[in-house]
Amino acid sequence: MSKVFIIVQANEEARPIIEALVKDNLHAVVQESPAMVRIEAEGSLTLNRNTVEELTGQPFDIQQLHVNLISISGHIDEEDDYLTVAWNN
Repeated sequence: MSKVFIIVQANEEARPIIEALVKDNLHAVVQESPAMVRIEAEGSLTLNRNTVEELTGQPFDIQQLHVNLISISGHIDEEDDYLTVAWNN
């Protein structure tokens, strides 16, 4: 199985996104740098809208991820409720 990753800016706006990715992907590994955070996992990563909304107490549009997104690796499946990154083997 291949690794996928999502890299976002290290800022307060991205913090709930990072927390949601870790919460929903227990197999994920987080690497923090001064300006960015890389969330990496074998197989797939999924960002769920509901999880971000639970963490922030506010509505969240999956498209908001793109504001803080630096890089992504894998095939992207994006719907209103989630964004999944995986390699389709």
